[in-house]
Amino acid sequence: MSDPVPDAHDVIRVRGARENNLKGVDLDVPKRRLTVFTGVSGSGKSSLVFGTIAAESQRLINETYPTFVQQFMGQLSRPDVDALENLSATIRVDQERMTANARSTVGTATDVHAMLRMLFSRLGQPHVGSSQAFSFNVPSISGAGAVTVARGARKGQKERRSFEITGGMCPECEGLGKVSDIDLDQLVDKTLSLNAGAILVPGYTADGWMVRVFSESGFVDADTPIEQYSAQQRHDFFYKEQTKVRIANTNMTYEGLVPKITKSLLQKDRDALQPHVRAFVDRAVTFVACPACAGTRLNDGARSSRIGDVNIADAAAIQITDLAAWVRTIDDSSVAPLVEGLGDTLDAFVRIGLGYLSLDRASGTLSGGEAQRTKMIRHLGSSLSDITYVFDEPTAGLHPHDIQRMNETLLQLRDKGNTVLVVEHKPEVIDIADHVVDLGPRAGRDGGRVQYEGDVAGLRSSDTLTGRFLDHRARLKPAVRAATGSLPIRGAVDHNLRGVDVDVPRGVLTVVTGVAGSGKSSLIHGHLPSFDDVVVVDQSAIKGSRRSSPATYTGILDAVRAAFAKANGVKPALFSANSEGACVACKGLGVIVTELGFQSTVETVCELCGGTGFSDAVLEYTLDGKNIAEVLALSVAEAAEFLVTGPAVAVLARLNDVGLGYLTLGQALNTLSGGERQRLKLAISMAKSGAVYVLDEPTTGLHLADVDTLLGLLDHLVDAGNTVVVIEHHQAVMAHADWIIDLGPGAGHDGGTVVFEGTPADLVAARTTLTGEYLARYVGE
Repeated sequence: MSDPVPDAHDVIRVRGARENNLKGVDLDVPKRRLTVFTGVSGSGKSSLVFGTIAAESQRLINETYPTFVQQFMGQLSRPDVDALENLSATIRVDQERMTANARSTVGTATDVHAMLRMLFSRLGQPHVGSSQAFSFNVPSISGAGAVTVARGARKGQKERRSFEITGGMCPECEGLGKVSDIDLDQLVDKTLSLNAGAILVPGYTADGWMVRVFSESGFVDADTPIEQYSAQQRHDFFYKEQTKVRIANTNMTYEGLVPKITKSLLQKDRDALQPHVRAFVDRAVTFVACPACAGTRLNDGARSSRIGDVNIADAAAIQITDLAAWVRTIDDSSVAPLVEGLGDTLDAFVRIGLGYLSLDRASGTLSGGEAQRTKMIRHLGSSLSDITYVFDEPTAGLHPHDIQRMNETLLQLRDKGNTVLVVEHKPEVIDIADHVVDLGPRAGRDGGRVQYEGDVAGLRSSDTLTGRFLDHRARLKPAVRAATGSLPIRGAVDHNLRGVDVDVPRGVLTVVTGVAGSGKSSLIHGHLPSFDDVVVVDQSAIKGSRRSSPATYTGILDAVRAAFAKANGVKPALFSANSEGACVACKGLGVIVTELGFQSTVETVCELCGGTGFSDAVLEYTLDGKNIAEVLALSVAEAAEFLVTGPAVAVLARLNDVGLGYLTLGQALNTLSGGERQRLKLAISMAKSGAVYVLDEPTTGLHLADVDTLLGLLDHLVDAGNTVVVIEHHQAVMAHADWIIDLGPGAGHDGGTVVFEGTPADLVAARTTLTGEYLARYVGE
């Protein structure tokens, strides 16, 4: 497209943006164009795009159409910016994983399942009811009773009314597709009484309210061992239905331990549980496919209705590419618009690189990249225009073969008259941009400034870090390391794997690659962890509260607190914002949090402590001239110069080695990207020698210049006697590998086999796979 006309109304005017590390950024972002924001990790890209532009757009919408709650409890806080003009409604599509709700699937999250239910309600034979008769979230219920007529000639008269709702939910598993078998011996120690701590469930302490409900209910004796209960007491303790009881002058609801645990723990997504709770559930509960519905979540009626030979459970279980082909075979004028809309949406899945998924896939199992692309599906068929779409590295998890299709999607959104803002590092995406904004020059406090804005040609000729690395290419290594052994995997059949036999070499850098959905993660995560000394370093969220930080997660804070305590002759607990040193107003959070129910929470900086989280008395103590809040505000690189002795030195050095020198010690962990979380985990694990390290796409979120640093780190790990296995699509990492395992040839049922094993040079020479073709182009051979 031609360069945008520099008219005041054709740009989003940003003036004085200072969110996080931004240094008063002034910027004109062209509207109805594709703009890519790039720069080193931590340079301020997300702060500018998500924290300023998208955040202000959402705030203005909320202000224009205030809800009842917001009118009485306040508005969203304004980003730290002097002026933002010409904003349009913004749709944010990030890499946050989708809901861990056990009832959410790919089909329900994208509304495709709703269209499919409508289709079966119209054409399915036998006809079993409306679309809700095919929903696994709607139970079948019926009832009858007397009602009083409220108006009309028969006002005040009694009538008998009945109702019936036909839903598709399987009554046995309640639409979850799985049933649980609970081991009572894992719930309680039957030799003990309640007062002696018989209940073994996490959180059920003998003196806590959870146990008091049982011990003071009157149904059981709290001093009698469980094994001595009568049959009635055993039933009341384990299985009694909900009953009102009075405990300590408080009305409470009593419920047997098994249904109580089922509701509070077992109906939640396993991956959303805290590690110690998840470990308990794994011990106490065995989940199996529901025998009544064979895991489909649907009752007999929903499964009995078919279009041809296919019922709705079959349609939701097959690969989306196959489902799209089946939908196109339906030729019935009465549902033609529905079939067309459903087919277009399914085709969008395929175009965006998710054709290997099925509609019944639990949404909580999607990776960050898959989740982002799934969210995009809703917007591809939208008739809206002049919308601002904001994307956070939409190519995450994509093979080079799939990036071209993602680019076409971004251009499609732009060509409908929308403004598309993309935070991205991949040269393939930068190349299609109408406008590029390069932030830097470095990360953290050394970033936050615009280094370049203009077209791609101008970026290439600029002297910015991105400009210099845009055409940088890693070369094939002249020599590769020799393996010292192997980790054999035999007969792998997880998900789409087809009895894979492969030997993962020890003592070298191995890259496992292939198109998205080819079976890489199933092969590696499903089998390598069974070997000894395997350290899996992925991008999953780090479990912990909002109070967690790099300092607490790595143990650095313990060393810092001990040093402060020794220097000042006081207790270490004083220097914890989670303990005695906490500000009394914000309880150590540094912010006052206002919960708005179903709305987003509002956070305001605590006026008493100024956001430090510590009391004034604690801040009077210093260590080498700095108080505890000032130390936690140091970046990792600055802390390495400040803390030159003690156990924190080695940890800080490893954090610098993994490229996290720009993070501050006190930064909340929930603000880290997936790539940053992975590198933080890696820094903690690097102390081992002789281990097998498994990394899942470690280049996610890395600038082109940072990839070279990562390659040096991987070499360091291997040279120290470790085995490194990397699941990766980045061609620079492939070129640098000693060994490549390529899966494919396609995704889903078209993948699941090893299509190449060997050195990168052999892969390029053979060019028999998609990976080989793209790697050959990358290295220029």
